[in-house]
Amino acid sequence: MNAPSGSSLHHNKSRHGGLTSHVLDVLCPMHLIVDAEGDVIHLGPTLRKMFAGLGVVGEPFLETFDLQRPRGVTAITDLRLAEGTKLHLVVRQPPQTALKGVVVPMDGAAGNLVVNLSFGISIMDGVRDFALSNADFAATDLAIEMLYLMEAKSAAMEASRKLNLRLQGAKTLAEEAAMTDTLTGLKNRRAMDQILTVLVEGRTPFAVMHIDLDFFKAVNDTLGHAAGDHVLQVAAGIMIEETRESDVVARVGGDEFTILLPNVSNEDTLRRVGQRIIDRLCEPIPFGEAVCRVSASIGTVWIEHGERPSIPDLLENADVALYASKHAGRACQTLYTPELRSKPHLRQPPPGRRGG
Repeated sequence: MNAPSGSSLHHNKSRHGGLTSHVLDVLCPMHLIVDAEGDVIHLGPTLRKMFAGLGVVGEPFLETFDLQRPRGVTAITDLRLAEGTKLHLVVRQPPQTALKGVVVPMDGAAGNLVVNLSFGISIMDGVRDFALSNADFAATDLAIEMLYLMEAKSAAMEASRKLNLRLQGAKTLAEEAAMTDTLTGLKNRRAMDQILTVLVEGRTPFAVMHIDLDFFKAVNDTLGHAAGDHVLQVAAGIMIEETRESDVVARVGGDEFTILLPNVSNEDTLRRVGQRIIDRLCEPIPFGEAVCRVSASIGTVWIEHGERPSIPDLLENADVALYASKHAGRACQTLYTPELRSKPHLRQPPPGRRGG
């Protein structure tokens, strides 16, 4: 017949082999006593707290605990033979707490056994699951000190993790800043060079569109650098709007831009994109009470699948095509062909090309 939940079959001051249960409760608050038949007859105060409402007292020890090591313990006689051996147990009732233990006989107590338990490395789980405090452990038990150390370590690791995240964020921001044109927010030449290297190594179709603003120098000379900066920002916005998210728009010089377009399947696509940019940049750009007027000349190189040009040659070809657009009267796009190199005048910029 089960004893009332959380109670003991022996008075707290009764003797078990010369030791009162009060002494055991103080020195070993996680102990229990098993009688000669294998039933639990007493729980220490911490176990009473943990097993409150489960009716453990009066129940067979081996039905309350799953003794995983040593193996083969199926009866009280087997448990008695495990004297002094480290026990590995799991409470059968949820939350199925894992415990360590040791069993010793009680001299002169009619075959009773004392099993002293501890959480071992699972102490944090035990404290959390059963709302334990330092009062639930023996005064000399280092478990709480270990718990404090573990919590301090966890706090230090969390603080370190947060610091690393902040440092990583700062590093990312610094790297992003090093790759960004501060005026327009576009990628800069350094970023373009890195991305272009990846595209060339990938041997997939892509295009390079080199764009120069016509008559930009006149805007700076007549309306000032603030107006020029405004034009550059508007131009950058237009190029972003007229390209895909996968495309890369970079400002590579004063009024020079380069667009990298991966996975381009035909030249017609490039002609349409270039013409949209030209059409929009030909529209007047308001600046205060004034109006800024520029246009765009474009030189484009299309790299087909499997080609792997050198980057210097690729950029030079884009320049040759751009010079051809300038010589053709500006506000137009030229797609590079090897024949353009047979025209010596296209290897040099026309008069006033830089910002002109």
